Amino acid sequence: MTILHQLMEAVDTRRPVVLATVVRTARSVPRRAGSKMLVFADGEIAGSIGGGEMEARVVREALDTLVDGGTRRLTYMLLDPATGDPGVCGGEVELYLEPYMPRTTLLVIGLGHVGRAVVDLANWTGYRVVAWDDRDGLADGVDGADRLLGGAFEEALIEAAPDEHTRAVMVTRNVALDVEILPLLLATPVASVGLMGSLRRWDTTRQLVLDAGVDEAELVRVHTPIGLEIAAETPEEIAVSILAEIVSLEHA
Repeated sequence: MTILHQLMEAVDTRRPVVLATVVRTARSVPRRAGSKMLVFADGEIAGSIGGGEMEARVVREALDTLVDGGTRRLTYMLLDPATGDPGVCGGEVELYLEPYMPRTTLLVIGLGHVGRAVVDLANWTGYRVVAWDDRDGLADGVDGADRLLGGAFEEALIEAAPDEHTRAVMVTRNVALDVEILPLLLATPVASVGLMGSLRRWDTTRQLVLDAGVDEAELVRVHTPIGLEIAAETPEEIAVSILAEIVSLEHA
């Protein structure tokens, strides 16, 4: 399998990876321009851009790009290790590091008026959207989700498989459902949970989930009331406030 095929497979399976490419060389170097290497989050590599100390440094830099999400250009002189160079070949190498992060998933829980508006706007904004509601007929006419789930939430959560690149949007119909769902969500790596409702509703919900055994430290991932304060009233305006908050969290 070629490096590019392995890259496409990593993207398809939501596995963070960095593509390191030799973009320029001069004089004697171990690999020429166009050589590629993949670096995965666990340090595994595929391909090679020259081996040795230079490659080890590129791996470390690549792992850092998976933290900050930015691209990097690196230049190495391969002349004198005594002065800090990672080789003695006599040449110069320039590399470009490009991280490929999984597209953020929005897990929309509840397909009432606001939930539907969030699905539509999130799809338009470019998020991967998974939506759930346990009420018959609520998913009818919802066409902006990549996946629509129904039935018991505990079973749907297995199908949704939220990871650290997932943000949940809870726009549910009552406290009882919030108390059922929150402990299940917080047991996953989901990055954040936005919960719709008043502060008074949250006080009630918070105490009930703590009584149910949820660690208080886990509640730092819960943002409520969900959305930025923009005096929103209609479902569409509320969806704008919710997506604005999610974008701000993504770039924090």
